Amino acid sequence: MLKYYLNRFGQIPTAVHPSVKHESSHQLKPVDTPKKADFVLTPYIKSSNLRATYQILNTVVPYVLLWIAAVQAVSISLWLLPPIIALLILFSLRCFSLMHDCGHSSLFRSKRMNRIIGFLLGVINAMPQYGWSRDHAYHHKTNGDWERYRGVADFLSTEEFSQLDSLNQRLYEVLRHPLMGIPGGFFYLVIKPRLILIMGIYDFIHHVFRDLKQGAKFNLVQTISTHQSKHWQSATEFWDLLFNSICVVGGWIFLSHLWGVGLFWSIYSITLSCSATIFIWIFFVQHIFEGTYAHKTAGWNYVLGAIEGSSYLELPIALRWFTADIGYHNIHHLSERIPNYHLAACHRKNSHLLSGVKTLRIGNLLGCSQFLLWDATSNGLVSIASFRQASEALVDPATRIAGGEETECAKANQIDS
Repeated sequence: MLKYYLNRFGQIPTAVHPSVKHESSHQLKPVDTPKKADFVLTPYIKSSNLRATYQILNTVVPYVLLWIAAVQAVSISLWLLPPIIALLILFSLRCFSLMHDCGHSSLFRSKRMNRIIGFLLGVINAMPQYGWSRDHAYHHKTNGDWERYRGVADFLSTEEFSQLDSLNQRLYEVLRHPLMGIPGGFFYLVIKPRLILIMGIYDFIHHVFRDLKQGAKFNLVQTISTHQSKHWQSATEFWDLLFNSICVVGGWIFLSHLWGVGLFWSIYSITLSCSATIFIWIFFVQHIFEGTYAHKTAGWNYVLGAIEGSSYLELPIALRWFTADIGYHNIHHLSERIPNYHLAACHRKNSHLLSGVKTLRIGNLLGCSQFLLWDATSNGLVSIASFRQASEALVDPATRIAGGEETECAKANQIDS
């Protein structure tokens, strides 16, 4: 019935309508769909402690020196601060990028070294590395399966969106505007981890008091071992979150006392908010774009999720360095164990198999940001505007039919009279 109305009245092409199944590029798969074994990946899955150490040093040392320079610049001229803060933002971004590699155990050879350095980089950016890496690993396992993982902004399906009232639809759209990445980035790094820790501890205390009411049977060790928190998935994740927060909050107190609350928080909040925003934007355009592979669980293909559900983000050479070559995202999703310093070479080696990869640039962010709804019927992303247009197109033909019938009836009555 839906196709009948759309085709008959020509309101909108069926391929645009989010509720109509259309033949997308990833539904018309070629017979020779690439397999992971077709790619040359193994030679590049080799970590170098020397290169990793060099990357840490050329990132963390300048970051610390830039902080010292920023504090000294204030006593000379405030006009010296903007370029220093701009560099702080970029080095903060690189710290996060290298922490990301540590989470995949790809930066160093040793898993233990990746955990230690990853934790320290997490402290720099106020992000508990263990929990973040666990969530990120789930993204890798389900990339392109939009029934299980709804992207960086918890996207709704067209069906779920249609059930919202107009106010909540507008709120959904506003909260996913690119500019919301600025306050969102600050909340994501600075506030959210501490909030999770406080809520988790509160739940545990409530659990202890509940068990205390049982009287003599209360056993603290047993209570701790049996408590299952909804805020973290394991004891390791809790301790990582706790120690990260102790180091981060301790650093806030110490540096606020050393440099002054106003100066420290002004530079710190700008740096973390902007670096998190850039990383969120980059992550966004690496998966949210027109024609991206956004499949249901049934029939989902891991390799297609990697090469068609991840873009190749073409960045200027400076940004490539500060993002640790994360722009080669298709290769990264084919094998997360490839360290950042081998991604470009691996991409060149397998370029003949990457014809289905979408090439994007930072300037495409605004264009990509319109695709905020997942259409489960067509296995694709659609914009809210096209969804509303298509929904209106379903109503208008019926209205015109009814109006036309009324007009014909009126004419017949006039003839009869």
